[in-house]
Amino acid sequence: MANLIDASTLDLQERVVSLNRVSKTVKGGRIMKFSALIVVGDGKGNVGAGIGKAAEVPEAIRKGIEDAKKNIIKISLKDDTIPHDIVGKYDASIVVLKPAAPGTGVIAGGAVRAVVEMAGIKDIRTKALRSRNKINVVHATINGLKALEDASQVAARRGKTVEEITE
Repeated sequence: MANLIDASTLDLQERVVSLNRVSKTVKGGRIMKFSALIVVGDGKGNVGAGIGKAAEVPEAIRKGIEDAKKNIIKISLKDDTIPHDIVGKYDASIVVLKPAAPGTGVIAGGAVRAVVEMAGIKDIRTKALRSRNKINVVHATINGLKALEDASQVAARRGKTVEEITE
C-alpha cells in the first residue's frame, strides 16, 4: 500500500462502527470475547479502519484504534465531495459512491457513513450492494475511496495538462 499516512502527525477522531460479542465453545463452557470495528479520520481526507478483539470491550476498542491508525490512507477530495463516481469492492460487498451537489449531505448507511464522515466528505450519495456485512462494507468503501483520482493525477498519468483533460 503506497499511500499509507503516518498517524502520529494527524489530529484523529475515532468512531466505533460495530461491537460484536463472539463466543468460543470449549470443554468447560463458552468463552466470551468482543470484536470492535473502528474507523479513524481527521476530516481532511485521511481515513483508516481497523478491527480489535479482546476479552473486554475497552481493550477491543483500543486495539481497533491502533489497527486503524496503521491503515490510514489519503483520499482525493473535490471541495466537500469526491471527484468522480467510483465502485468499491471487497469480498462479496460492493459500495457505489457518487459525488453530490453542495448541500446534499451524506446519503449513506451506517458503515459507509462512518467512513465518509471520518474522511471529511460532506456531500455524497452511496449505495451498498450485495453483502451488507459491516466489516466488508467498510473495506469496500475504503477501497473505493483509495481508487479516487483528481484531475492532476489523471493528467499526469496520460501525459497531458489539466486543461486538456477538463475540456
